[in-house]
Amino acid sequence: MTDWVKTLSKVLYVDLSKKLFWVEEREDLFSRWLGGTGVAIQLYKEEVPRGADPLGPDNAVVFAVGPLTGVFPMASKVVAVFKSPLNGLVSEAHGGGRAATAIRFAGYGAIVIKGESDIPIYIVVDDGKVRFRDAGALWGMRSSETVGRVLREALPGAGYRTIMRIGRAGERLVRYANLTVETYRHFGRMGLGAVFGSKKLKALVVIGRGGFKLPDVRTYREVYKEIYGLTKGSMTKKYHDLGTAANVLPLDKLGALPTRNFTSGRFEGAREISGEKLAEENLSRRVACTACPVACIHLAAIREEYEDERYFYKTEFVPYDHEPIYALGSNLGISDRYGLLKLIKAVEDEGVDAISTGLVLAWATEALERGIVGLNDTLVELRWGDWRNYVKAVSYIVLQPNEFYRALALGVEEAAARYGGAEFALAYNRVEPAGYHTGPLYHASLAIGFRHSHLDAGAYATDQSLVSSGAPVPSPEEAAEQIVEEESWRQVLSSLVLCFFGRGVYTKEVVSRTLRALGYEIDEKALVELGRRIYLEKHGVKFSEGFKPEEVRIPRRFLETPTPLGQIREEFLRKVIAHYAKLVRDYIEKSGSG
Repeated sequence: MTDWVKTLSKVLYVDLSKKLFWVEEREDLFSRWLGGTGVAIQLYKEEVPRGADPLGPDNAVVFAVGPLTGVFPMASKVVAVFKSPLNGLVSEAHGGGRAATAIRFAGYGAIVIKGESDIPIYIVVDDGKVRFRDAGALWGMRSSETVGRVLREALPGAGYRTIMRIGRAGERLVRYANLTVETYRHFGRMGLGAVFGSKKLKALVVIGRGGFKLPDVRTYREVYKEIYGLTKGSMTKKYHDLGTAANVLPLDKLGALPTRNFTSGRFEGAREISGEKLAEENLSRRVACTACPVACIHLAAIREEYEDERYFYKTEFVPYDHEPIYALGSNLGISDRYGLLKLIKAVEDEGVDAISTGLVLAWATEALERGIVGLNDTLVELRWGDWRNYVKAVSYIVLQPNEFYRALALGVEEAAARYGGAEFALAYNRVEPAGYHTGPLYHASLAIGFRHSHLDAGAYATDQSLVSSGAPVPSPEEAAEQIVEEESWRQVLSSLVLCFFGRGVYTKEVVSRTLRALGYEIDEKALVELGRRIYLEKHGVKFSEGFKPEEVRIPRRFLETPTPLGQIREEFLRKVIAHYAKLVRDYIEKSGSG
């Protein structure tokens, strides 16, 4: 046990039903599982009973940080673990901004929120206390940005405070509602916003006023200086210069940029919505998460004239990166940059996940084209490229004026189950996919994924390396092992908790040295073993909740549209899934986990 573990091991428990809070020392968890994902999964196992309703009081939200938070560059993320209302299974989302350092400097390694309030509230964590405050005046505000502004003006702590809040989508239980952090970051995937809405929790504010002593200042400074130099170098330059929007043109050139609901891997308007074009024409400024020197958050400025005042303008700032560009751009046939930014802004204001929203709207567009649904359902003409009507449709998803939009608010698979069109309802395990149609390894990683993000295992990069090298696609068994091995190491990074954009900087050797500088005695081999154990623990919980990998639906569209590695064979994906399932079940049987 190191002294550093003790500085991290306090867990804050908040019961919304009883309006109570308490703190427990959990050195047992932080000494064994590091922090972040490793600890959050164990707290989830303790708090969420099997069969819990994702939108009921028995579901808990666990936020966790790690041993590198607040002391090393790019240790800027918070892990959230909860049961997803999209698929009813344990899930995970990561958020940046100031959330990680605020929680850490408030004195906690994790926060567990459970129960359900009887009235809309927000909670303020400050100076060892939790205050439960009436959010009636905030409930129903359209823009999550507005909510943030109101709370910033009302509360102390500027510069060391985080404000996590939901928009109207979370209040109305849109199953893919997100949780906005500060203004431009999110816990985007898996519906955390809907979980907050079900608990009538409008916002979580954490004010981090505290501090802690480093165990070995001289060693720490040496390691920090080296890592800081690496984070300012070539390994992160892409993220600073263009952000992940730099992926648009290379993916389009490869034939891997999903277009018009994955009917093609190339988009004729890719140049117009590329990271390069946005930087040339629209980029206003870059923003960084706390404790990160990279500044990967890119904000576009759009100027609009007031409706009743000619020559009077307002300027709005819109965050963009690859995923909303794909989901709301090429995926919907939109090449008008202004229109794309307006659609992204609508999604930001309402508080919905851009990826899921884009796939839901793409399915609705095809369904209207094919006559599966009519204008009496969609209320507006949904046509590829018509961003104005898509903006209206986003508000309809949230307001749910009819049965059709109530179905869309539940996700693309549920909408297809009610109306038909399952072959072009694109989701794995009821979760809409991220924007890479690179090949079989990527799709396999989505089918067996946990976060249902391209960052689960980075298999899109493996596909691309196969294209560039001309190497053969590995066997299904080898592919499964590669995916599990890569994702297992990412469990170490997400337990520390690090931004995955720094994965090239934080090699096994570097991670081992950072931990030694903080007093941990753990070598590279032990880190790798821990990562695999966390991976299998996570998936063991998922299996215990009823996940049956053999029953994963593979949409036909994914198999029909060629990738840079050719068409994907369903048989290949099924064999990858089967091998993965065997690995997890062997672990469950051996360890009694899950």
